[in-house]
Amino acid sequence: MSDIAIQVENLSKAYQLGDFSTGTLSRDIDRWWARIRGKEDPFLKIGEANDRTIKGTSDIVWSLKDVNFEINKGDAVGIIGRNGAGKSTLLKILSRVTAPSVGSAKIKGRVASLLEVGTGFHPELTGRENIFLNGAILGMRKHEIKKHFDAIVDFAGVEKYIDTPVKRYSSGMYVRLAFAVAAHLESEILIVDEVLAVGDAEFQKKCLGKMGEVSKGEGRTIIFVSHNMAAISNLCTKAILLKHGMIQDFDRTRLIIEKYINSGKENEAQVIGTDIVLKQQSSIIAFHALRLLSAGRGLTTIFAIDEQVFIEIEYDVLIDNSIITPSIHLIDSMGSCIFATFNGASANTKVDTYYGIPLLKGRYKSTCIIPANFLNDKNYSISAFLVPPNYADAAVAEEALAFTVEETGEMRKEYTGEWIGVIRPKLAWTTTPVLL
Repeated sequence: MSDIAIQVENLSKAYQLGDFSTGTLSRDIDRWWARIRGKEDPFLKIGEANDRTIKGTSDIVWSLKDVNFEINKGDAVGIIGRNGAGKSTLLKILSRVTAPSVGSAKIKGRVASLLEVGTGFHPELTGRENIFLNGAILGMRKHEIKKHFDAIVDFAGVEKYIDTPVKRYSSGMYVRLAFAVAAHLESEILIVDEVLAVGDAEFQKKCLGKMGEVSKGEGRTIIFVSHNMAAISNLCTKAILLKHGMIQDFDRTRLIIEKYINSGKENEAQVIGTDIVLKQQSSIIAFHALRLLSAGRGLTTIFAIDEQVFIEIEYDVLIDNSIITPSIHLIDSMGSCIFATFNGASANTKVDTYYGIPLLKGRYKSTCIIPANFLNDKNYSISAFLVPPNYADAAVAEEALAFTVEETGEMRKEYTGEWIGVIRPKLAWTTTPVLL
């Protein structure tokens, strides 16, 4: 275990809903005696996974269930998952804030945690006093804390208020000082939850830069939870995907992010009618179908680099003379919009205008073509919009379709590995001799 900083084995955390008693005094005593001896609760029921989408029948919910992984020293690992996946519970166990119900988490080195606003701070103490308190909790001597004191205050930007009780700090000031303390004091492991979202964009960028510095430059281990996939991608080399308290995968960050982003998306090449999940409905326009097509193979969700991607939006105009602008957003596996495009053309006139042409009541089909040799070999999704002049009455289907672009190796014989960049257009190049 010399190179292992964190080793988690068969880790589970159960929470009881409602009454905590076993129902009888003798069983309560047996439970207490088992706890005193360090044994497992004899009356802990096998409960349900923490799936919030279905109604449970048990009074025990497993926030984490049979979690196993190892993290080496110096690794920067992101933890990804939807709300309720068990991310914060896992961090609390690793930070020794709460104990697991079953299993163990072995940690080699001192841990500095930033789990939520106020973690590790005493509200009645000043910023200065809290810096020394946190250092003492980590086992540092006073002269060691003093060595980092100026850097902490400068990073947090709270010099003017350093002798003010932190209960008077804003949430942003609180987080800035708390992160500065956790990042600068000499701990081997830094654990950071989504709390950084409280800070402004400039400070978030500063924090990510500091975490990258302590991971790559100082060899410290970073555990980072965030819903910001770009931040996870920039900082972390590996990532863990949690779902309903269980690990779905632990791999390179890019692969995990793509799996997370595409989980739960529509993987069919066609969705029709009520199968289209709408974020917003319209009173004058309605989606009928959304399709992904290849020119030679028809409906498909897999496209080669050198294939065009046809996106069809079929829709019903419900009121005569409605002005409608069909539009799509192409979303990459990081959740970023690659481009937005729209078509204001009438099905009859083929005239493009920004505001579109009035359409009679009926069914129409608009098609967008993404050219061949344009997209990189990655996963993508499509959000579709049917927009009238009053955007508040638009029909919106977010990430309604998903597809994959694959490198075949046939058209790009010069290189078939992972390509840098969001898109990879095949542009025209010429080389001519220059007469000297």
